Amino acid sequence: MAGPAVPAKKRRGLVIASIALAVTLLLCVLGGVTAFLVLRGAERGEGAADPVVAVDEFLTAVYSERDADRASGLVCSAARDSDKIAAKIEEVAEAAGRYDTARFRWATPKVDEQTEARALVSTELTMTTGDERSVDQQLTFVVVREAGWWVCDVI
Repeated sequence: MAGPAVPAKKRRGLVIASIALAVTLLLCVLGGVTAFLVLRGAERGEGAADPVVAVDEFLTAVYSERDADRASGLVCSAARDSDKIAAKIEEVAEAAGRYDTARFRWATPKVDEQTEARALVSTELTMTTGDERSVDQQLTFVVVREAGWWVCDVI
């Protein structure tokens, strides 16, 4: 003996609800995949051609131009904190402001280690004052490759 039959109205409502749920899930999955594909390489443009150029451009933005927006556009997405970058540039400006006509220069950056996806690049930064006093600081940068080379950390 068969059980009670499900009324046609209830069955139609279940089918419509199932189709709506399937369409909603499909749209969510497609939206997620699209967002991933669009954003995975979104580094606000293309990175530098090589690690040395990435570091040199970053140093120019921070020490010569003191441009937080430009510096932010040169770092990897994991390190792109505009507030921290702006604070660092303000710190550089304050340090330079303590001396008469302070200038910054650096040796041509050199690659110390490099793999397909990561490089360590070092240089010596020098601040010279108007009375020809100077101080040197050795800097090492972690540079990563994500659709070009991006500065990701200073160690």
